[in-house]
Amino acid sequence: MLKWMKTTFLVLAIACAIGLPSTTDGARILGIFPTSARSHYIVGSALMKELARRGHQVTVINPFPQKKPLENYRDIDVSVEEDIIKELIPNMFDMADQSVWEGITMTYKFGHMITNFTLQHPNVIKLINSNEQFDLVVLESFLNDAHLGFVHRFKAPCVAVSTFGASRWTNEMVGTPSPTSYVPHPFLSFTDRMSFVQRVGNMLMTILDAALGQILDFPVQSAMYEAAFPGPKPPLEHLRKHSVSLVLLNQHLSLSYPRPYVPNMIEVGGMHVNRKPKPLPEDIKSILDGSPQGVIYFSMGSNIKSSQLPVEKREAILRVFAKLKQTVLWKWEDETLPNRPKNVIVKAWWPQDDVLAHPNVRLFITHGGLLSTTEAMYHGVPVIGIPVFGDQYLNMGKAERTGYGIQLPYQEISEERLSKAINEILNNEKYKTVAGTISARYRDQPQNPLDLAVFWVEYVIRHRGAEHLKSAGQELGFLQYHGIDVLATIFGGPLLFAYLLIKLLCGGRSKNAKVKTSADSKKKRN
Repeated sequence: MLKWMKTTFLVLAIACAIGLPSTTDGARILGIFPTSARSHYIVGSALMKELARRGHQVTVINPFPQKKPLENYRDIDVSVEEDIIKELIPNMFDMADQSVWEGITMTYKFGHMITNFTLQHPNVIKLINSNEQFDLVVLESFLNDAHLGFVHRFKAPCVAVSTFGASRWTNEMVGTPSPTSYVPHPFLSFTDRMSFVQRVGNMLMTILDAALGQILDFPVQSAMYEAAFPGPKPPLEHLRKHSVSLVLLNQHLSLSYPRPYVPNMIEVGGMHVNRKPKPLPEDIKSILDGSPQGVIYFSMGSNIKSSQLPVEKREAILRVFAKLKQTVLWKWEDETLPNRPKNVIVKAWWPQDDVLAHPNVRLFITHGGLLSTTEAMYHGVPVIGIPVFGDQYLNMGKAERTGYGIQLPYQEISEERLSKAINEILNNEKYKTVAGTISARYRDQPQNPLDLAVFWVEYVIRHRGAEHLKSAGQELGFLQYHGIDVLATIFGGPLLFAYLLIKLLCGGRSKNAKVKTSADSKKKRN
């Protein structure tokens, strides 16, 4: 027995010395998902709860603490009485009328408020000043670069999670290229097949986003980082480019567009979707089962409140619904809905994923958020999208181009436009067929997205940060990365040589001409 223990100890010592993968059993993992938008937390919590179920000791900074204790799962509650989103913009529908500039700056303000509030929360300060240790930090990446200070504070590798797909701030973390010629900016409704004018707009939008990030976002994030994590530490810019081992994207090519990624950027889109639908509450089940003409589900997501719709738009929607044979389930946040038709049933909350899984659901009217469109496509349900802000325009542009949905601009909501869109989808089998095709593509994966996400999280732990996955491009400056210095040498060298040669020859001829002219002048004087 003693000999066996000595042998085991020796093997472990050698493994540590030569850098063999270590065990991940019961790893201590810190999750940081502070965004007050519940949709963001739904994605992050799916991963963190699964890690807890697999035996890891999980601690999660979030504003939605568990109502029932979960084994191996500890909340660090950063919830507030007043919703930060509501404080910033009381009615989210107003964002539909904002310019691109206003939309970007508003998003930055939201990121700053969430980041600062989290870092100043007493529960978080207590954690920062504690003696706790973690083997990994799982960090939501959403305009909160200052939270990378947790990575340095706990000297742990970092896995970033993007709840809405690839963006500038996630691409910069691991060096993923994003060619503007066919990768549309997430705030635009362009597809991967852009016209020349659209490519110009996409390039300008990308430049504007990058410039505003450096001018409006990074200085604020850097100041919050310096204040929250005192003492010697690397610059925030260094952490942005070198501290993240891996990025998990809530995205999948069947729901987006093919695009390049570095090896440590992984698509795990839809890891929150229930592969086995949960039993519906009896009252909801009876409604769905008892609707032979079909059901239309209407929800504007967790942040946009349908109850804040202008009266004229709300009444136009209700007049359309009243003429339908289908039952309409509407996520309506108020206690009453004036002039509600008999076929419209309202609730402040519906189990959306499980409702969409029911075979009688024929149409989903949505804001076009990534979670909603992912759930709709997983279950093969066509959509009508009313985008209001952010990536909702991009998602609905994809839906319309591919043929599984129709985009209805918020400003153009009317009885005629909505009725036309609903009838088009209900009476044209093309939309259901395309949605079914997308669903089949999405489901045809070698591994469940949640299992894939867990694998890569544990991979980073096993390989102590997985430095071998990091791109060398992260070590290059802008000129080096884009080869501008090489191009300048290749083309500039010969051009410079030619210029000097011409200068030399022209200078020599000019000098000879001057000498000759001077000699001729002397002869004339003589």
